[in-house]
Amino acid sequence: MSDYSDSHCPAYCRAVEIIGRRWTGGILQLLFAGASHFSELEHGIPSISSRMLSERLKELEAEGIVERVVTPQTPVRVDYQLTPKGRSLAPVMKALSTWADTWVAPRPGTRGARSRARQRTPAGIRLRRARNVSRRNAT
Repeated sequence: MSDYSDSHCPAYCRAVEIIGRRWTGGILQLLFAGASHFSELEHGIPSISSRMLSERLKELEAEGIVERVVTPQTPVRVDYQLTPKGRSLAPVMKALSTWADTWVAPRPGTRGARSRARQRTPAGIRLRRARNVSRRNAT
């Protein structure tokens, strides 16, 4: 790359840090797919905690990638949407997804396999039901 310069490295490194944080890619993919509610994002990434999702959304909002939209109604409705800056990441996310499909094999025992195994066990089913009931009672 003949046009590479050290002056581009800080911006490039910062960009990779922003979209490369754990869970951020999944959150962005869900937002590109049309998810907008916190619960849709939370259910779309089964292994993420509510606290971590909230933290990542705040980080993306601080970077100007995601916008939090509050609609005053009863109960208050909170949606998350991509800003123009966030939507401009579409070709980057698509390219990264294509590269991953070609070159990155899932690690054995990672989130996907563990989640599926847990869902099949009676204990996992009880846990999921209990969590769903407690969420319904909290709203």
